[in-house]
Amino acid sequence: MRKSGIDLEKKSSAVTLSDMEIFVFPELLYSLVLANIMSPKIWRWRLHPWFGGIQKMSPLRRIHRLKQFIMDNYAFNLDIETWGLTSKSREMARFSDFVDEKILARSNALFGYEGDKYYFDIDIRRHFGLEKYTDEIIPYWKTETVEAMDAFRHKKFYSSGAGECVSLAALYAAALFIVAGIPLKDIFLMGTPLHSQNFVNLGKGVLTNNRRIVTKNMWFNGTALSVKARRALENEKVTVVSHESGYIHTLYEKATIDPGEYGLLRKKLGCYLKTDLTAPVLGAFLRRHSDLHKCFQVRGIIRGHDRYVGLDTLFEYEMKHPYLLTDSTRKELIDTVAPTDFHACALPGRIVLNDIEQYLLSHSVDFSDLKSVKIFEEKFSIGCFSFRKLISAIKEFCVTAADLPDIKKKIVVKETPLGIDPGMDRQAVIKRLSAIRRENESADLAFYALRDMRECEIGPFAYAALTRNPVSLEAAQNMTDKEALTLVRELKNESIYEENYRLAQPDEVWNFGRADGLEKAFLAANILYARYPREESSIEISKGEALLRHGKRKEVFPSRKKVKGNKIILGLW
Repeated sequence: MRKSGIDLEKKSSAVTLSDMEIFVFPELLYSLVLANIMSPKIWRWRLHPWFGGIQKMSPLRRIHRLKQFIMDNYAFNLDIETWGLTSKSREMARFSDFVDEKILARSNALFGYEGDKYYFDIDIRRHFGLEKYTDEIIPYWKTETVEAMDAFRHKKFYSSGAGECVSLAALYAAALFIVAGIPLKDIFLMGTPLHSQNFVNLGKGVLTNNRRIVTKNMWFNGTALSVKARRALENEKVTVVSHESGYIHTLYEKATIDPGEYGLLRKKLGCYLKTDLTAPVLGAFLRRHSDLHKCFQVRGIIRGHDRYVGLDTLFEYEMKHPYLLTDSTRKELIDTVAPTDFHACALPGRIVLNDIEQYLLSHSVDFSDLKSVKIFEEKFSIGCFSFRKLISAIKEFCVTAADLPDIKKKIVVKETPLGIDPGMDRQAVIKRLSAIRRENESADLAFYALRDMRECEIGPFAYAALTRNPVSLEAAQNMTDKEALTLVRELKNESIYEENYRLAQPDEVWNFGRADGLEKAFLAANILYARYPREESSIEISKGEALLRHGKRKEVFPSRKKVKGNKIILGLW
């Protein structure tokens, strides 16, 4: 196989959409969003009874409504078996002309990145289930279109749709636009080496985090979900930001994102990630830091008398009941505490949390003002902990400084705006994106991510099909040619892509157990090409059938799919 150029690599990467490909080609992240926007799937959500009357809801209520729909219909999936394995050397051979391996290793989890703080302390490969392989082996982790996400319902052990974090971020962005009516200008996709999430510029801000959403109040509530949601921005650099106006990437000198829009993100995200120290925030901080629970107690009034309960005990009760120490349900929480857990006198060596809360009602604590911090320390310091470390930890909890790429160090190249808005219907959106393909690369690549073979050349799809679909190869490795091809023929005659011009890749066909005849032909070609790479191979399409020729072998599959041209030469990239 001769070495392919960047055009073929980028277009074929828009088809397979692995995490590493999106990292190397940042245009692809928004291409997946646009592919989902052009798909009929999410537009049908508008007709679902769950979204009845959504137009009358406030924007935040619409987002909550959407969140619950996604929670109910999609699971998070990061199973390395789903899309198979590849190797660092194989992928670097593809990308060596486009990105430096040493820089890539410092920024991408698959090529050596181990995180700035949190992830440095854990075994990354064990965390992702890769410990049984050599360091050379890495997962494909392909991101999924909404069709592929929905198709997980056909896969063993799944009862709903599924997808990994980038898939869910792209799904959210498209659904926010189509269903919730949020303009694309207010949606920013952010990728770190190990995670992907969106920031929605609405009110105080909203983050989408895998299947969930995180409001500012939730960010600072100290719950287990909040701790998980905060990990990426607390511990990792944001390597890529993608927006309707373009992208900015930590590795590349060129950026296409609008500087004004990017400045707005930095400002709004900075405000979202910062809060003053208030009584509820202090309580949330303590909820997160269980090692400090033994240092605090809470005073409650029981039958007219002051009674005291350890914070560790109170948080145990909080886990058993739908009440919180840090909101208006505190009284109900204290009412659930057994009389034997109360003490008539204050517990020695513990700070009474109520006293700090009362102090914070009339005194602000400025972490940058040593005098302010010293007064706070003198009033509440005890020997149970290092007060300086406590103040440092509280400051870290109250202020997260997101490490975003610096646009001042980039050369900004403007592209033709997408020019689509929530008031347009699906066909108007597709027409607009088709019209600007030559002037907007993300729009152009979106049609490859969509697998629209009316609009795209078939070569990149075929190249991806025969070089990046290892799951079907591994599954068939112990079968004879006849056994493998018989199994391919017996797959259900139904594509996961309902339109006759969109195609599934071989591993999608294998994983979901269904395909049109042309897709079966590509799956068969993938298996035969891996076994006999020197033999000539092609697929001919005519009169409702796809004819696969591989060496002297001929295999015919009934098909309703259509592509440009009637003959696809395989193996000549």
